[in-house]
Amino acid sequence: MGDFTHFDARGQARMVDIGEKAPTRRTALAGARVFVSRATLALIRDGGMKKGDVLSAAQVAGIMGAKRTPDLIPMCHPIQIEGAELALTLDETRCCVEIRALVRCEGRTGVEMEALTAAATAALTIYDMCKAVQRDIVISDIRLLEKTGGVHGAFRREERE
Repeated sequence: MGDFTHFDARGQARMVDIGEKAPTRRTALAGARVFVSRATLALIRDGGMKKGDVLSAAQVAGIMGAKRTPDLIPMCHPIQIEGAELALTLDETRCCVEIRALVRCEGRTGVEMEALTAAATAALTIYDMCKAVQRDIVISDIRLLEKTGGVHGAFRREERE
């Protein structure tokens, strides 16, 4: 278990001690896609969902998800998030909602999990708001797109279309 930082020498779960690490500027950008039918995409675009504005609700839910990450993911440290932004766009060609979640902090640990949780929470909110009109919605491609800061340095995913 030597390569897994969330386990001690006996294989017991632990939260990593970050107390000795120097704070650095950290960012993470995560993405997700929610595939829907053309009819559902039109309802989202035109504001026709009975539950309300799908994209605005998902945007707020994503920010809330980022803030609640340590309550959901067992080994995540509570961190002082300095900013969380969600961008949701309709991709008419692929018939999906593209989600981008950007989270920033100055801290001793990264914000990748916060960005991923934000993207996933936004995607789940879209699903919840649209499930009455479509049951075969697909949430896909929840992934880290970029990160900066920390000892492991920058990361940027090469996107394949």
